Amino acid sequence: MRDLTQGPITKTIIAMAAPVAAGMLFQTLYLLVDLFFVSKLGDAAIAGVGSAGTLMFMVMAITQILGVSTVSLMSQSVGRKQQAEANKVFNQSMALAIVLGVLTLAGGLLTADAYMGQIAADAPTREQGATFLRWFIPGMSMQFALMAMASALRATGIVKPGMLVQMVTVILNTILAPILIAGWGTGVPMGVMGAGLASSISVTIGIVILVYYFIKQEKYVQFDTKQFSPDFAVWKRMLDIGLPAGGEMLLMFVYFAVIYMVIQDFGAAAQAGFSIGGRIMQSIFMPTMAIAFAIGPIVGQNYGAGHIDRVKEACKTGIILNAAVMLVVTIVVQINPQLLMRGFTQEPAVLEVGGDFLRIISLNFIAQGVVFSCSGIFQGLGNTRPALLSSTIRLLIFIPVAFVIAHRAGFQLHQIWYVSMLAVVIQAVVSYTLVQREIRLKAHAHHAVATATATA
Repeated sequence: MRDLTQGPITKTIIAMAAPVAAGMLFQTLYLLVDLFFVSKLGDAAIAGVGSAGTLMFMVMAITQILGVSTVSLMSQSVGRKQQAEANKVFNQSMALAIVLGVLTLAGGLLTADAYMGQIAADAPTREQGATFLRWFIPGMSMQFALMAMASALRATGIVKPGMLVQMVTVILNTILAPILIAGWGTGVPMGVMGAGLASSISVTIGIVILVYYFIKQEKYVQFDTKQFSPDFAVWKRMLDIGLPAGGEMLLMFVYFAVIYMVIQDFGAAAQAGFSIGGRIMQSIFMPTMAIAFAIGPIVGQNYGAGHIDRVKEACKTGIILNAAVMLVVTIVVQINPQLLMRGFTQEPAVLEVGGDFLRIISLNFIAQGVVFSCSGIFQGLGNTRPALLSSTIRLLIFIPVAFVIAHRAGFQLHQIWYVSMLAVVIQAVVSYTLVQREIRLKAHAHHAVATATATA
């Protein structure tokens, strides 16, 4: 366990974010390796895997329920020096992970065809996407256990084991992708089926490694099967914190699904361009997400310990660091967005769509960094409803406008990207305003409790 209530805030954020960013870098490579080999299979495969991959946001939304609540409750328990309570939350998180994993596996396999039928541009894209999902969903269902363990470690200030596990899974996926997708060494190319299978195998091995670490190395929290029996009072606390955070990620799934629906009439090439551009954008967000992931447990431990001044400092520093990182990234993308696309496709139509998407959407990268920072702050404070509210406002702006302009004569794709960019900027303003309000409320409540205790 690492005490995050001591030491310089900036140094602590960077020290925690660096390993997380390294892990996310490997996660980025994980996505790009799949994309590289899938891109060799044609537009239908790219569009199919890309559009099917939007379902990952739904799964991630559910994993967020688990991960955010685990970090929030455990980090505050650690800050209060309540080890037994932290251990109980961890084991309840693992029990909930098993339940959610089983439900995700069953639901994903049953609805893969129906889902692809709603968003695919044509029959080949629909078939490729459904095939990918059938082999990808098992890996997604196992993400819950991985999330529970990694979040527990992050709550206690330990991030390197999670980074190392991500590194191992990426290496495995890098090895398996050409073997299973392209048939290197076997002469049996599986195509998009191999992409899904490579991911599922890699995640399974990652879970085994992390379980071994907990059994052999972790001392602060440990597996206790006696505490796996559902404690619905703990589950309620977890859901109170986790559901809004999951809802926030679910809205991202809705956002991407709406875009795929709106651009269907532009064909598989347009969906392929957006798929590649979207994957690149997710990769670009990794550094700022790493900072946001570091902010959460830092805020949580300090809030649990009653160090409100350090909470305020962590919030300010985190937002500034994220804005600086995203400013640099924005400049890089603006210089030549199509250059980032050329590693995955040489088709002019696909390059044009993806390049325009990245060029326009990068204008909101600084705003997106603020949004990510605020989400991490809300998680640490144990109230994720404001983050959900800001995401809802973003979609309430984006979806109606997107459908209106999509049905107007002369509709062009870049109009959707501009609407999305403006919606994120508004979301950032709302998120920052709500964060300042939440900190004031928490500080007032803490002062009231301290005053009551002093006069008792």
